[in-house]
Amino acid sequence: MNVRNCRKCGKIFNYVAGPPICPACREEAEAKFQGVKKFVQEHQNVGIPEIARECDVEVNQIQAWIREERLVFAADSPIGIECEGCGAMIKTGRFCDKCKNDIARGFNPQVKKEPVQQMKRETKEAPKMRFLDK
Repeated sequence: MNVRNCRKCGKIFNYVAGPPICPACREEAEAKFQGVKKFVQEHQNVGIPEIARECDVEVNQIQAWIREERLVFAADSPIGIECEGCGAMIKTGRFCDKCKNDIARGFNPQVKKEPVQQMKRETKEAPKMRFLDK
């Protein structure tokens, strides 16, 4: 059994998975999320600081919900966060489409990569051991 202290309130609880917060704090966070979601739907042209102030939520928490893709904003909305790869403004997630494609290409073995140049070895008599001077 994995017992931990809640990161928010300090109470001891049985930790299963996810963020290390107790079920009561998790329900409170979910209620705040639903409040932010409703506020954003009703007030579409406000920024993140105004949302945080009106809903009594930290700006970092709102940004985390955007990065987790729980909050998604329309293309014409002034709300956005920076792509973690290139810094471009995005509406949800962690990366813009260009950076997502670059990352996907890096995992795809079918995409041809430039060959790595091999270093030439000295072909003298025999390889020598080298020491650093102290």
